Amino acid sequence: MNNSRQKKALIVVGIPTLYAVVLRSLFGIKQWNELFTVMSISFLFCLPTVAGILIVYFSTEANARKLAYRIFAPWIPIFLFFFITLSTRLEGWACWMMIMPLFLLAASVGGLIGGYFKFKKRTNKMHLSALSLVPIPLAPAEKMINAVPRTYEAVTYIDIQAPAEKIWSNVTRVYPIKEAQDKGWLTKLLGLPRPVEAILNYEGIDASREARFTNGLVFHETVTEYTDKQKMVFSIKAYPHEIPSTTMDEHIVIGGKYFDVLKGTYELERLNNTTHRLHLCSRFQLTTTFNFYAGWWAKWIMKDIQNSILQIEKRRSEN
Repeated sequence: MNNSRQKKALIVVGIPTLYAVVLRSLFGIKQWNELFTVMSISFLFCLPTVAGILIVYFSTEANARKLAYRIFAPWIPIFLFFFITLSTRLEGWACWMMIMPLFLLAASVGGLIGGYFKFKKRTNKMHLSALSLVPIPLAPAEKMINAVPRTYEAVTYIDIQAPAEKIWSNVTRVYPIKEAQDKGWLTKLLGLPRPVEAILNYEGIDASREARFTNGLVFHETVTEYTDKQKMVFSIKAYPHEIPSTTMDEHIVIGGKYFDVLKGTYELERLNNTTHRLHLCSRFQLTTTFNFYAGWWAKWIMKDIQNSILQIEKRRSEN
């Protein structure tokens, strides 16, 4: 009896997990990038949905009738898939953290669909097999619809009780930042590079500024607008070939196919005789077919980095 139950459990969990791994491997073949890509709705939505359908469909009728089972049981193959892709380095921690909420939601939706199929008399394994293959013809069709680049802004500010001269000197030249001084909790959680320093060669238009991050990430910045102690606008360029492959996951590398930072702006606003408000705004671009989701994460990450930098500039100016 125990062997029978173990075999059944292995089938119930193993089939959707194996499906997820095989589909990820297929979509990760570089020679087939023109047809399949992980950064697509076909992969990010269909994979967890089908995995959810499969685990509920192959479960016992007693389990499949339970609403809680349909919603949460599909999370099991997703977490197993999470572990497998991390341990084999198919995916990085940052990517998984960002897509996990989407995967779990889609898997639960799949579980509800799987429950419907489970008790529909006309459904058979041929129908289920056809459904499992949907991402394969869908992906090339999605590729034919070019992803439209969309520009976003991350706007942050902080109030500082210090003279404009002192604040501005900490804006133009951000000297080495110790790890303990960096309060960017989200970037730490995702394991992303943290800011180290930013040096401006001179104060004025066409000046060059290098913003250095850990793990070899460098932003090359050129000042395009400058008003002393009031405003500095700079273009930003990151070159993917300069960034070590271990620094960031290939799907979120800055300056790559999907994500790029374009421009930054510092503005210093006087509030009263003792207090100034320092604004920091960045403009970045996303090029995916799911910008509606990726944009939310990208804006959150950029704000986390900017808020950390502003806090450092505040502490240094007020001291």
